Amino acid sequence: MQHRRFSPLSLLFWIGLAYVPATTGIFFGPDRWYHRLTKPDWTPPDAVFGPVWTALYASMGLSIYLVARKDKHPLVPWAIALFLLNLMLNAAWSPLFFGLHRPDLSLVCIGVQWFALVSMIRAFWRVRPAAGMLQVPHLLWLTFAFALNAAIWHLNR
Repeated sequence: MQHRRFSPLSLLFWIGLAYVPATTGIFFGPDRWYHRLTKPDWTPPDAVFGPVWTALYASMGLSIYLVARKDKHPLVPWAIALFLLNLMLNAAWSPLFFGLHRPDLSLVCIGVQWFALVSMIRAFWRVRPAAGMLQVPHLLWLTFAFALNAAIWHLNR
């Protein structure tokens, strides 16, 4: 299956799109409520989250770019739909957790996102294995974030 030639504009589009969920973090981030919560000892400092998500959004953009380039592959539309679903779920988490102060709802959101991400990785892998591999750090981080969200919810019920 052939893929299109390198397109810097297309790459910038997909990377830019991958960063869209980060905008919710601008409006909904750690606040006084969050800092008063009981958190597990293994909670990273706030300063860790920005650099981690910056790298993950870049890899998400690169991986969807690799998938979208194989436009004649029958799974590309499904893979793009799963990517967009993951972006929406990612964007919803911060308003649920930090905005509404609902660790329970954010836990459901991140759980659904975890399953959507696994589906996305499988689709990406079938279209382009390198694109699937680029999502493995995202899955590892999301698994950690799920555990952290669950622990915070449990400790503060």
